[in-house]
Amino acid sequence: MSNATPQDLVAEAKAKIPPITCEEYRAISDAGEDHTLIDVREQDEWDKGHIEGAMHIPRGVLEFKIGEVVPDKQKFIVLQCASGGRSALCGEQLQKLGYTNVKNLEGGYIAWCGEQASR
Repeated sequence: MSNATPQDLVAEAKAKIPPITCEEYRAISDAGEDHTLIDVREQDEWDKGHIEGAMHIPRGVLEFKIGEVVPDKQKFIVLQCASGGRSALCGEQLQKLGYTNVKNLEGGYIAWCGEQASR
């Protein structure tokens, strides 16, 4: 039995999943680089606002839906949640499923909104 905390699990996942900053994500998105942005937040969070072009697959069903949405396990995937914790955990799960090009949006939707406000 482990004595890990949820924060320990998130830190471990973040160490395994490369981050991508909002600025870096904007650059690849603006350049039209082929990728899939997946928002893993809950429905009520999504309904309050989301990044344009994102696909909504809540964390609870990601492992079951990802193969339908992104069958190519080499496809560039950016995961995003509210602040980057849940999406890091999801990235770890996708790696276990064989996805090889997964990044975590650093700071999540909160950072994205902050970056938008400063533009």
